[in-house]
Amino acid sequence: MKKIPVFLLAFLVLIAVKGCFGGVNTDKKTENEKEDDPVNLENYYTSSNAPTNLQSFNDKTALEFVTGIKIGWNLGNTLDATNINWLGANPSVTALEKAWVQIVTTQVNIDTIKNAGFNAIRIPVSWTKCADSNYIIRKDWMDRVTEIVNYAVNNDMYIILNTHHDENVFKFKNADKEAAIKAFKIIWGQIAVNFRNYNENLIFEALNEPRTPGGVNEWNGGTLEERNNLNEYYQAFVDVVRASGGNNNKRFLLINPYAASGSNTAMNALVIPNDTASKKIIVSFHSYSPYNFALNKNGTAEWDESKTSDKTDITNSMDAYKTKFIDNEIPVIIGEFGAMHKENTSTRAAWAKFFVKEARERGIPCFWWDNNAFSGDGELFGLLKRDDNSFPFQEIVNAMMDGVK
Repeated sequence: MKKIPVFLLAFLVLIAVKGCFGGVNTDKKTENEKEDDPVNLENYYTSSNAPTNLQSFNDKTALEFVTGIKIGWNLGNTLDATNINWLGANPSVTALEKAWVQIVTTQVNIDTIKNAGFNAIRIPVSWTKCADSNYIIRKDWMDRVTEIVNYAVNNDMYIILNTHHDENVFKFKNADKEAAIKAFKIIWGQIAVNFRNYNENLIFEALNEPRTPGGVNEWNGGTLEERNNLNEYYQAFVDVVRASGGNNNKRFLLINPYAASGSNTAMNALVIPNDTASKKIIVSFHSYSPYNFALNKNGTAEWDESKTSDKTDITNSMDAYKTKFIDNEIPVIIGEFGAMHKENTSTRAAWAKFFVKEARERGIPCFWWDNNAFSGDGELFGLLKRDDNSFPFQEIVNAMMDGVK
């Protein structure tokens, strides 16, 4: 054996002693392996807004859990604003939140949504814009996201928290996959640690509309390479969350097919990840159907329940997801739906009632996409006017509530 210098021997003894008292991780991983470990429980930040003690967790299967979700609403274009370099370097959290909608979310906003009949909220969040080169999230951003989550907690709502518009980092080509999934694990490790003590009503959604922007078949299933790599993301997501402590060993987790598409190609390629928790996975897709009515700004303002195609454009994907997942005890939600304003409120109301009624009959809760947009030439999906907490299209809200009865 080579002799160890006295000063080095003393150093090694000190390291071993510190390890016994939790000062240093003394497991058998190499230093390089430790750097790659994304779930760094000792160092990840926990907001003072997050509960310090475990909240009581009502343990059940995902299928049982989802039956409690009546209808949901998206806090859209708010915490998920991206491509905002015009704000300058290191913008404040207030500037980031207001970038697209010019509104800072309040407790009263969420109270109003709950009082209108929505018992669930989806909170889209872009994280990488507020992370450093090592993907460590800004503390003030984590604090603000936690504060808004608590607005919904105060209303005893179901809450979906996701990563949204982070495709510039979370990529799906083979050439990018290794570095991208490592970043994804670091981001989700931090989110999971911060929110690990919340009860079962907080759901983690891995990705929003995972895809390669501008790629082949971007909105219809992408490529085989991209679909396969997406499934690797989901296994990493489950593994990171389950290892992060608190209630996360049994938290309900939400995954989407490629681009959250309703297409059969995307749906059939989605693989349910292996999970140490039993029956805790929920599947989601997005539906703006029929496209020419709901999402195409240059399309039609007309929708007619008496027309077979106007109905089946909505129900075909619902039926397919029910057969593949719900009938096999894996629940499904529609994480985004809506029809943009085209001076056609009564028609949109009839469409909304039909949509949520058909989904409800299949056991699929729906979440309206609200981007707080009511005028102009953009995608006008506004429902709650957040500056005065009014509903300019109350008829549509009423129709949705009728549809889920």
